[in-house]
Amino acid sequence: MSIKVIIPTVMQTLTNAQKTVEVQGNSVRDVVSDLDKKYPGLSGRLLNGEQLHSYLNVFLNDDDVRFSGGLEMPVKSGDVITILPAVAGGSY
Repeated sequence: MSIKVIIPTVMQTLTNAQKTVEVQGNSVRDVVSDLDKKYPGLSGRLLNGEQLHSYLNVFLNDDDVRFSGGLEMPVKSGDVITILPAVAGGSY
């Protein structure tokens, strides 16, 4: 089961400058685990213990995984996971 993961620029140093990678898994957690096997250190950038870092937005296709099952959300072949660091700040 092949899942496409879109990697943000700030994490591409861990994926040999690849913007997208293909991994395997049956859930978002499995995908994170496979990402870390193929690209060591990536799970540390994605997880805070057993949860996604609060400053990351992770989408499975068009659904924010935080509101749709979290790391246990099931994935299927052909799905796309997009990792987006949250952007904040600015002033008036």
